[in-house]
Amino acid sequence: MAAAGLAAGPTGPEPMPSYAQLVRRGWGSALAAARGCTDCGWGLARRGLAENAHLAPPELLLLALGALGWTALRSAATARLFRPLAKRCRLQPRDAAKMPESAWKFLFYLGSWSYSAYLLFGTDYPFFHDPPSVFYDWTPGMEVPGDIAAAYLLQGSFYGHSIYATLYMDTWRKDSVVMLVHHVVTLVLIVSSYAFRYHNVGILVLFLHDISDVQLEFTKLNIYFKSRGGSYHRRHALVADLGCLSFGFSWFWFRLYWFPLKVLYATSHCSLRAVPDIPFYFFFNALLLLLTLMNLYWFLYIVVFAAKVLTGQVQELKDLREYDAAEAQSLKPSKAEKPLRNGLVKDKRL
Repeated sequence: MAAAGLAAGPTGPEPMPSYAQLVRRGWGSALAAARGCTDCGWGLARRGLAENAHLAPPELLLLALGALGWTALRSAATARLFRPLAKRCRLQPRDAAKMPESAWKFLFYLGSWSYSAYLLFGTDYPFFHDPPSVFYDWTPGMEVPGDIAAAYLLQGSFYGHSIYATLYMDTWRKDSVVMLVHHVVTLVLIVSSYAFRYHNVGILVLFLHDISDVQLEFTKLNIYFKSRGGSYHRRHALVADLGCLSFGFSWFWFRLYWFPLKVLYATSHCSLRAVPDIPFYFFFNALLLLLTLMNLYWFLYIVVFAAKVLTGQVQELKDLREYDAAEAQSLKPSKAEKPLRNGLVKDKRL
């Protein structure tokens, strides 16, 4: 769908700022907004919700049904496709237990990122090249284009499913609690940005995040497949090594470079220029900042892993977030039970 009325400003797209400009202008805009808010409080929040939030009960019902649908589809795909494939390829038992999770996530994120890329580069939406345009012509309750609404439904329902999956279907890892927080924050951002009609910036956020998940799960799949059928497959090992390098680079470039300088700059600074009294300014920027901090937290895992590889402490690729056998046995029974029922016992049904 063409983005009529979303053309760039009279001087063309604004150049992407530096980190220093982001901090200086974003912080300055936030302080000015705080000083200018004379009636901030619960009363203003209630009025803002009543006047600007537009979310119908049928839309929430559709979101919940979508989450149930993803869960059912994953269970069916695991039982009828992924597990038989792991058995046919004669993966090692531990790898066979974890392969369905990575295969499922790889297929979803590949599809979702491809669709986001299509919206940003295959249509007339200018949001990637001109991030401030996400707020041009914004009005409360404005119509959400059908192609963006479809992306929101798919992503929102998937993250609703992912909260359940992290607890009951995925392998339990050292960062699973942080992952739960991430899924909750993401779901809140998706639902609330749709309700307040900040869907334009939402598409940009999804595009900048999903690519890293595609590369992560693709790399893990090659790690699982490099030792199968009683032999070592160098092709998968090479692809896994290249995927690891690509994943680390893309994580920094998309999530720690483009995301703050495109999205945070637009939401913290440019939004107030386009809509001086934009609703729930601090709420959305706080959630986006929290998302940035979690991206930094996971980037530390990447840095630690790279340091261990360079110093010879790690001889082959593995997920540092996962418990090894010794750590799993040292856990208390009540805590060791959760990782086991989340995929490390190959005969356990989802």
